[in-house]
Amino acid sequence: MWLSHTVNELSSKGTKHVRDKWRTKAWYTVVSPNYLGSVELCTVPADDPSKIMGRIIDSTLYEITNDFAHQYLKLYFQVIEVDAKTAKTVFKGHEYSRDYLRSLVRRRTTRVDSLLNITTKDGYKVRLSVSAFSLSRIKTSQETAIRQIMLRIVNEKAAALTFDQFVQEVVLGKIASDIYNEAKKVAPIRHVGIRKSKLVQQPATTAA
Repeated sequence: MWLSHTVNELSSKGTKHVRDKWRTKAWYTVVSPNYLGSVELCTVPADDPSKIMGRIIDSTLYEITNDFAHQYLKLYFQVIEVDAKTAKTVFKGHEYSRDYLRSLVRRRTTRVDSLLNITTKDGYKVRLSVSAFSLSRIKTSQETAIRQIMLRIVNEKAAALTFDQFVQEVVLGKIASDIYNEAKKVAPIRHVGIRKSKLVQQPATTAA
């Protein structure tokens, strides 16, 4: 009887502790940056807003645009500010889903990859992985020419655009489309995309 009473008492205390712990937590709504619509991404619990600062939240472009065709693009955001119950974020990067990237690879074709480090007009440093997929095998000289097109267009965009504008053109495919239109003059191209990006560094004046 004594043992049973003690176990029940400890169990009751444990349950109360867990319940009290959750009672102290508040729910915060995480939203995308305003240059990507300030869309609600998720809600997260925390007993102190400082504990969600710096947290990485993953999403998809579909959740931003409501276009089912955009499910293949995974987006990453980092919490940089908490205002009341709203957690504001900065775009941290993106990547193609593995299944989508695998679907682009075909036999007897050429994949042209380029890893580029750029700095936007307002000082954000971003690393990009750009890929072009040809309709058939192409020559080494054509691969070189396509990489030069990638480098030129991405650098021109970075020099002319702020980070907000650059991110929009990356995730919505504008930069990839510009590269495609130039690259197809060099060789028959099936797809061009910025398959991955990563925010490497923010300007010192705006860094979180």
